[in-house]
Amino acid sequence: MAKTNKKSNQNNDKIVFAFLATFLSIIGFVIALIVKPKNKYVMFYAKQSLVIFVIGTISGIILKFIFWISLMGGLISFALKILIFIIWLLSWIYALSGEKKNIPIVSYWAEKIDL
Repeated sequence: MAKTNKKSNQNNDKIVFAFLATFLSIIGFVIALIVKPKNKYVMFYAKQSLVIFVIGTISGIILKFIFWISLMGGLISFALKILIFIIWLLSWIYALSGEKKNIPIVSYWAEKIDL
């Protein structure tokens, strides 16, 4: 019974840290890197979180310029912000699932990060 309990606690632990890594974005990535660097599940989602943060930051900078172009720029800006939020929300849900699930586009870049 003790082994089952320990394994269950470890499984819950990895899910909590994976969720924190995705929810807290760059801060969560740093926490995961310090606390759980050898846990493949946590680092899988921490890397995805880092990629989402980078995409969000770069798109935020670009959107500052696009927003002022015209009405179309405002619509593009709004749509991209919604898309990034949806990807971020998906990362939370996937991290809580207990399984490694790839987020389109994000996973491709996350796999290239070698830590």
